[in-house]
Amino acid sequence: MPDARIVSAASSPEEAQFEAGLRPRRLADFTGQTKLKENLAIAIAAARHRGDALDHVLLYGPPGLGKTTLAAIIAEELEVPFDQTSGPVLQKKLDLSGVLSTIRPRQVFFIDEIHRLMPDIEEMLYSALEDFSLDILIGSGPGARTHSIPIQKFTAIGATTRQGLVSAPLRGRFGLVLRLNHYDVPELETIVRRSAKLLNVTIDAEGAAEVARRSRGTPRIANRLLRRVRDFAQVRADGKITRAIAETALNLLEVDPFGLDEIDQKIMLTVLDKYRGGPVGVNTIGASIGEEAETIEEVYEPYLIQLGFLNRTPRGRVGTSLAFEYFKVNRRPEGSQPALF
Repeated sequence: MPDARIVSAASSPEEAQFEAGLRPRRLADFTGQTKLKENLAIAIAAARHRGDALDHVLLYGPPGLGKTTLAAIIAEELEVPFDQTSGPVLQKKLDLSGVLSTIRPRQVFFIDEIHRLMPDIEEMLYSALEDFSLDILIGSGPGARTHSIPIQKFTAIGATTRQGLVSAPLRGRFGLVLRLNHYDVPELETIVRRSAKLLNVTIDAEGAAEVARRSRGTPRIANRLLRRVRDFAQVRADGKITRAIAETALNLLEVDPFGLDEIDQKIMLTVLDKYRGGPVGVNTIGASIGEEAETIEEVYEPYLIQLGFLNRTPRGRVGTSLAFEYFKVNRRPEGSQPALF
């Protein structure tokens, strides 16, 4: 059975150091997201010209597309310090007040998974983002009073995979709300070639294209697959990655030409074969394959929809004609029922 983490966009702790070495450090080196980069470049140039802090930025989109990388690039372009945390880490008001009270002028403060902030932490963040002040409650009971402490003007950058879970009051305090989209194959080829160069791996154009095609439109997965193909090339070949080597290595990992793994195929075969193409609810799909409905919605479904294999409708998920053709499943007549045995 293949390792499901191979084509998952989630980052594991052991990959953090590896990814850091491959991340671009300047906006000009960041591949793809053309409109987003243009908007950021204008905002950064204007902030530097004024000598002021950049507006707060909210980055949202599927995992693995470069939100953390962009946050670090913004700090690098502004030539200011960079501090990083995540929503689940900030458990108490003291955690946030400790960070913000020592923040430096124009500094970038990055909060990953900002949709997972505790409600009391989020409320404390409101005044920090809007008025650059910290509201501290002194005392308790009838004699309690609020004291406002001014802090330096800074730039907060929030990142989330689920923009809908960011509350409207918090979202409204970000001056720039930018979406990252999945990458196309030529963009991923550029990323693969750049990563291969940094890893001192020889890869030809067709080899890079093959890795890019199977990367689900996600740079993090592209880099992960490149590592596995590099290992295969070093052990079973002469170290050079060609199309044939990439195909053999990726087939061994059971990553198909569209980058679909075992779970993707189970989802599609459940919809196409077991439920005759749908409509079928995501909870039913999850129960059928032993996977959480939320994981299907967040991790697997977006890419299947992007490929044109699956549609969301008010009644449930529906398989497309393209999916029936690709998975070689024959459409059954509307009135027919699958055999019990």
